[in-house]
Amino acid sequence: MKKFRRNQARMHLVMMLTLTFTTGIIDAVGYLGLDRVFTANMTGNVVILGMAIAQADGLPIVGPIVALAAFLLGAAIGGRVLRGGRAGWSGRSTTSFGVTGGVLLGLGISTFFVVPEENTPWAFTITGLLGAAMGLQAAAARKIAVADVTTVVVTSTIVGLASESKLAGGTGKNFPRRVLAVVLILAGAGVGALLLQVHIGVGMGVAGGLTLLVALTGHLLRERRKEVEAREAEAAAATASATPTASATSGGVQEARSATSGANGDARG
Repeated sequence: MKKFRRNQARMHLVMMLTLTFTTGIIDAVGYLGLDRVFTANMTGNVVILGMAIAQADGLPIVGPIVALAAFLLGAAIGGRVLRGGRAGWSGRSTTSFGVTGGVLLGLGISTFFVVPEENTPWAFTITGLLGAAMGLQAAAARKIAVADVTTVVVTSTIVGLASESKLAGGTGKNFPRRVLAVVLILAGAGVGALLLQVHIGVGMGVAGGLTLLVALTGHLLRERRKEVEAREAEAAAATASATPTASATSGGVQEARSATSGANGDARG
């Protein structure tokens, strides 16, 4: 079981890093294709909104507000759905990531029929749905609790990477995963920008497909874990039931030996 748990933790890391890559894609689509709006990186949204309120030239106000409100709503729904679930991956995790992937894929397909134009109700609808989906993903990833991989931001990851590095006198703990998280969100943003040149829906579709793959992988891994736990429980039960029998047999042998010794003593007497 220990080996399985190690493999499970490794797979959870891979899945969360995959979602980090998809976050880069979605944020590139939002920023470049939906009038400079981040639908996953709320820090960037808050900064843009603050500058826009200060009347910085050309910065959007409505889009960031929509994305921020929707992200909060999605995260709240995720927290409600996942509350009370078991630690790590659960059936509720599969549902949450599945819904996120389905929304991303569905939105990607829909834009092939109606292309969103900046500052239109359709564009704001897409912004809101993307924000809600990423909020739900962030809440589900938080429940999985893979250290240093939140899937939606890397600022804290970069801080940990630098402050706990050997250069800073630290141990360099989790150095590889921190570097991968930064590199993957960077690569995702680059891929998202390239896919946007084909069509705005392609990036959302790719991100949605990858998220659904993560949901399926997590579900299969969970089912495998349940099988392993069931076999271990059966083995433990079999061992527990066999132990009293062995003890009883041993006791019977001792009693027989005592009886025989007593009989021999009586015969000699």
